[in-house]
Amino acid sequence: MSDMQDYKSSLSDTSSRKFETFSYLPPMDSDQIRKQIEYIVSKGWNPGIEHTEPENANSHYWYMWKLPMFGETDVDAILAEVEACHKAHPNNHIRLLGFDNYAQSAGAAMVIYRGQAV
Repeated sequence: MSDMQDYKSSLSDTSSRKFETFSYLPPMDSDQIRKQIEYIVSKGWNPGIEHTEPENANSHYWYMWKLPMFGETDVDAILAEVEACHKAHPNNHIRLLGFDNYAQSAGAAMVIYRGQAV
């Protein structure tokens, strides 16, 4: 067990915070984000986009970017909304969700853009 890596994270250092499994990996590039969206669509989940300021990221409430994209299967349309949210809120964290109608929960949730604390 001594080979386990400790991920330094603190409330005072907003850039160090971890949110979910993918936040321990290097940031996703555009192709990897596209693949995650394709996966969400392939599962029949409804994509949703949320954002928040880095200092508020540990809050349970993130701002919803428009409504979830119920029934949307066009990956390019979803990517366009992700980019529009990121452009409108460049300093915020942007989270992509996949809402599972059957389980009535989020089947996927990942921070795809990390904002910089100002």
